[in-house]
Amino acid sequence: TDHHLVAKMLFSHAKTLRLHTGNLVSRSRLKKKCPSSPSEEVSCCNIYFPSIDFPDTLDCSIPQETDAITPEEREELKVSVKLFLCEPVQSSISDAVQMACQTLAVSQLDSVIIAPPGPLEGNGQTLAHLQPAWEELEALVRSQQIAAIGTSDLDKDLLEQLYNWAQVKPSSNQVNLASCCVMPPDLTAFAKEFDIQLLTHNDSKELISAATFREAVREGTQDADIGDWRLEWVLRYSIIVKSRGIIKAKGYLVSASKASP
Repeated sequence: TDHHLVAKMLFSHAKTLRLHTGNLVSRSRLKKKCPSSPSEEVSCCNIYFPSIDFPDTLDCSIPQETDAITPEEREELKVSVKLFLCEPVQSSISDAVQMACQTLAVSQLDSVIIAPPGPLEGNGQTLAHLQPAWEELEALVRSQQIAAIGTSDLDKDLLEQLYNWAQVKPSSNQVNLASCCVMPPDLTAFAKEFDIQLLTHNDSKELISAATFREAVREGTQDADIGDWRLEWVLRYSIIVKSRGIIKAKGYLVSASKASP
């Protein structure tokens, strides 16, 4: 079809892909069906391609109302973000934060939780593994693009190491309840002593796999030979009404790049 032909031509020329799902809260209400997991939320979104010239950066979004926040309502809303890094490229963090701020029309994100790429097979997560990403987050706090920064899936020892080393201390740590039904007592005691909020999540380690992403691109372009596209990061944002504690909007931003031939 013409749509697939345009998509194929766009992908063959582009070097970078940026995808915005739009507000999944309103879409779930319209469909009367809520995705059962974060991975399903990302995977079920169709990709729409702009019929424009052939840019190096391909911006794709779901054609619907924007999630932009007006200045009048900003004080009433909290913007929370979780950033899943798929590649160990530190500039990805500032790119993701900038794109989130632009998409939501805000100058600062209230909180950002980082989920760095997993360590090499057989190795556990270490402070050295976390430090480059944390330094990038600290710079964004100093430039007032982020108010508070947090971590994901750190045990007590690693959280303590990060806390002692960091200039900007973690304000929160997410714990996956699939791996522990009860918060570890040593982690709870440490978090309480140093005023770190413990949160729970049900995110898989890999929110969307490289294979799933490539399959989605193949489907959209109807082309088996789309090139070596790699996910850089996936960002989930939630816009929460402070006074009522309800999620007004939730969506994903995704960035991918084509490997040089």
